[in-house]
Amino acid sequence: MLLKTNNLKFTINLKHISVLFMTLLAVNVISAQEIIEEEVKEEAKEEVVKKVDSTLSKNAIKVDGVAAVVGDYIILDSDVPREREQIIASGGSVEGVTDCQLLGKLLENKLYAHHAIQDSIQVSDAEIRQEVDYTIQNFLQQKPDINELVKFYKQEDEKGLRDYIFEIIKGNKLSGRMQAKIVEEVEITPEEVRAFFNKIPEDERPFFGTELKVAQIVAKPKVSEEEKQKVIDRLKQFKVDVVENGASFRSKVVLYGEDPGMKQSGYIYTLNRKKPKMVKEFRQVAFSLQEGEVSDPFETEFGYHIIHCVKIRGQEYDVSHVLLFPKVSIEAVKEAKERLEKVRQRIIDGDITFADAARETSDEKETRGDGGQLINPRTQDYNFDLTKMGPEQYAQIQNLKDNEVSQVLTEQDRKGNLSYKIMKVTDRIDEHKASYARDYLKIKELALDEKKIKAIETWQEEKILDTYIKISGKFRDCEFSGNWLKK
Repeated sequence: MLLKTNNLKFTINLKHISVLFMTLLAVNVISAQEIIEEEVKEEAKEEVVKKVDSTLSKNAIKVDGVAAVVGDYIILDSDVPREREQIIASGGSVEGVTDCQLLGKLLENKLYAHHAIQDSIQVSDAEIRQEVDYTIQNFLQQKPDINELVKFYKQEDEKGLRDYIFEIIKGNKLSGRMQAKIVEEVEITPEEVRAFFNKIPEDERPFFGTELKVAQIVAKPKVSEEEKQKVIDRLKQFKVDVVENGASFRSKVVLYGEDPGMKQSGYIYTLNRKKPKMVKEFRQVAFSLQEGEVSDPFETEFGYHIIHCVKIRGQEYDVSHVLLFPKVSIEAVKEAKERLEKVRQRIIDGDITFADAARETSDEKETRGDGGQLINPRTQDYNFDLTKMGPEQYAQIQNLKDNEVSQVLTEQDRKGNLSYKIMKVTDRIDEHKASYARDYLKIKELALDEKKIKAIETWQEEKILDTYIKISGKFRDCEFSGNWLKK
């Protein structure tokens, strides 16, 4: 069942947020977001255009008029073709999509952003700056000369480029958080799920692909106590260098830190007491620090850290940290593999069930209590759609027969650490038409999505009537799906 948005009858598939930002800039997309102090009348149109143009770089292409005004925001005529270019560059299809539909999408975005401000939805400058730094770093991998990048985007200097990206990211975040707020309290009852399913005609009910239930037992090489102490001592020395000898904490992060996310975030993480981020142990240490203070070494599931509290702004803490991973010896790696091979043989010989072996021997605490059973992170149940599995996981189980135990498999995590595992397909459900009892969670997800879309549509209808909106020129002849013309 296809769930459609209010104005745009096509979808855009993006791999991740950073790709979106890069694409937006790659086609020079920027919707002018100059805040207007009072209502814009038709006869003042030319004055507004001049005002917007004056905020842009003197080298930028002059805009050709105002297509629409939504609350405190304007949409330029040139934004519409740029939106089309952005969709194409993002890999989306605009076949059959009219300029009116594109403008409708832009109107929605501005409506969200306008009311996000009215509702006092906050987007911290520090958070946006982190993403600006990350975006520019991605660009510099393709264009190492920052001056070339500044020139390419017709800005006067690096500051102008950063301001340019800043406004794009801020608008996207305001719009996204407003939409999230609209649907955050939308819930669905079992009765509503049943009603949703029953209204789908029998011959239109969706098909779900082959699904598997998969269990695994993991053996991780053990880190020696000597290696752990070596890492702790090294972090202690880093702290002494910074606190007593005046060394730069940032230089320690850049030269020695093993957290790849640090570089991507501009070497600063912003934590909020009211919005949990990072693991509990990390937050507890970070929030115990005074501004400028450096913590003692401490351990999390990711390794050993020291934290520098860079800035405190009320509930928000800007922090940096050095993360080090203890190294695993060759002997420990060999021991883990041999240990798992013995467990596998015991299962094959019938001395122990796979589930009991997982509970007794698996080093993966997230799954061992359930007998090694994996939970699908997308659906939060045990079923994995074979067509939606990651390529690595699919390759590991595609040839496994039901209840067959795999050979010992090698796995490497993002830190480069080796571990070993054996896997088993514990159940298989072949491709089938949706069944209410069997596929309740999937049907519930579809029903909830539909209810959220209806909530957004209702919100739009109400806010369009409450918001100053003006459509200009040829766009007044559009037939929008929303009541943007207030007819």
